[in-house]
Amino acid sequence: MKRILVFITIAAFALGSCQKDLLDTTPYDQLSSENMWTTDNLTVVGVNAIYSALRLGQNTGSASGLEPYQMDRFAVGGMQRDGTDAMLLGTITPSNALFSNNWRNFYEGVIRANDAIANIPSKSPSPEVKKSRLLAEAKFLRAYFYFRLNEVWKGVPIYLEPFLYTEATKPRSTEQEVWDVVIKDLSDCIAEANLPLKYNKGAADYGRVTKGAAYALRGKAYLYQGKFAEAAADFANVTTAGYRLFSDYRLLFKEQNEQSDEMILSIQNTGIVNLGSTTQFFCGTRSSFGSCWNTYLVSPVGVDLFEKADGSKFNWDQVIPGFNAMNARARQVYFLRDNLTAAERTARQNLGADMTKYLPTGNEARIRAAYENRDPRLAASVITPYSTYNGLFSNIPAVVTSRFPFRAEGAVNGDLRTDTQAEYYYLHRKFVYEGNSELLNRAFGPIDFPLIRYADVLLMWAEALNEANDVTGAIAKVNEVRLRAGIPALQRTDASKPTFVSGQTDMRERIRNERRIEFLNEGINYYDEIRWKTWKATKFDGANGLRSVWGANIAGYSWGGDHFYTWPIPQAEIQINPNLTQNPGWPN
Repeated sequence: MKRILVFITIAAFALGSCQKDLLDTTPYDQLSSENMWTTDNLTVVGVNAIYSALRLGQNTGSASGLEPYQMDRFAVGGMQRDGTDAMLLGTITPSNALFSNNWRNFYEGVIRANDAIANIPSKSPSPEVKKSRLLAEAKFLRAYFYFRLNEVWKGVPIYLEPFLYTEATKPRSTEQEVWDVVIKDLSDCIAEANLPLKYNKGAADYGRVTKGAAYALRGKAYLYQGKFAEAAADFANVTTAGYRLFSDYRLLFKEQNEQSDEMILSIQNTGIVNLGSTTQFFCGTRSSFGSCWNTYLVSPVGVDLFEKADGSKFNWDQVIPGFNAMNARARQVYFLRDNLTAAERTARQNLGADMTKYLPTGNEARIRAAYENRDPRLAASVITPYSTYNGLFSNIPAVVTSRFPFRAEGAVNGDLRTDTQAEYYYLHRKFVYEGNSELLNRAFGPIDFPLIRYADVLLMWAEALNEANDVTGAIAKVNEVRLRAGIPALQRTDASKPTFVSGQTDMRERIRNERRIEFLNEGINYYDEIRWKTWKATKFDGANGLRSVWGANIAGYSWGGDHFYTWPIPQAEIQINPNLTQNPGWPN
């Protein structure tokens, strides 16, 4: 697929301006040229343009807030450093660009897919085997875009034929009717004999849709509908297709392993301009290649969810007695570096630190103990206080350490530098590139971004089994993920151990926490919270907010109301299409 992305770019320029619209982020009101499907090469270009719609919303100059990983700012484990997002402040309205841009981007994908589905059978001269495969890919992608629309709007207009934006005047279909379309398209994919179960690493068509991906997405659609037996059956078929967990969680997110058997569907990235990932740009640090921005951060609430190595819940009081009862500003003392200068001590004391508890030569070791003997996914996902990062100094690889307060970078024993030196935050490590050899430009990272991976399937499978009251079966699926991570398996035989599962309710929460940990910074967790109706309790409980590592509230969040579990129909769309009805609770 990476070679296909390159082909899209080259072909777009070769075909002239009318074909470049296929790759543009704004051709919502345009259909493809009538000539698009009249040669074999143009047929491939047309279908590849549907894939390119997965990239709509990407902005390489500043964070658009629309890319999948950027949605983690709304999840339990994520934050945005400016703390002014209207969704989290509870002040967002239907006119906000978050809603209108997502709506248009997803429908742009539908438009491109509809064009392919309508024209390939009658116009394309490609061999029938190839045409049927490309048609199945187009149907999968249409199902994907309708899935994304339905999971947040819960009922949208259905268009299954080519249409112009000016003709988009249908009323909303029900949530179930949209799910039916998703299921039908994915079932067609699965029934297509010429669509492979999976592609192996290095295959020329790696990155294209497979039956395994169709089973995974259809299973997820069944899960959303509460059809647990159907979901479990589809997830089992993903295993049969040959997908497996990669052995090393940390190395899974490196370029050399992006085509492992765990990756079922991913956005294919390269280091080429406009065809790469922005994760490192907006989740990185000033010590990262290209001097990146830590726009998106990790919440202390999310960090505290990572269990201890024995499978027990983490509790700050077990590391530092009395920690939880202290004022948040007072306990910053525990996060200060060794050997503070007199000026630094005075400054922190003036900012509320209880300096009576400061250890001049043991402060760093004391706080490091809080992150030792934890679930290894913590160290793989988060740059924690006083851990090291393989960064740069003067564009030369240098191991830097996250210390506070920041003093200086250096080739040896330097401090990790960020945009937020006045406050101390948890930083992302997952998808943040190391040294100077992993990418060429901070805005175009080559690592593929996963949309569906096998761990997601296993944990959804566990959820389906648990909701069908097969707790034992659910435990087995979760344990595959836990054992890969290197933490003890859950069990139902020894109630004295922290891994003991008492029943379905206990298991439900364990599955949810497993997902919150496993998929940090992958754009999954926010949608889980609104699906489970847990978002209010987990994100707006008073402990969350834009918070420093010691829990000081920099910017609070405010729950806007239960109607926030469903997105409003964008105001701009209602103005264009008066047949659209607004979701309850949102102003018209």
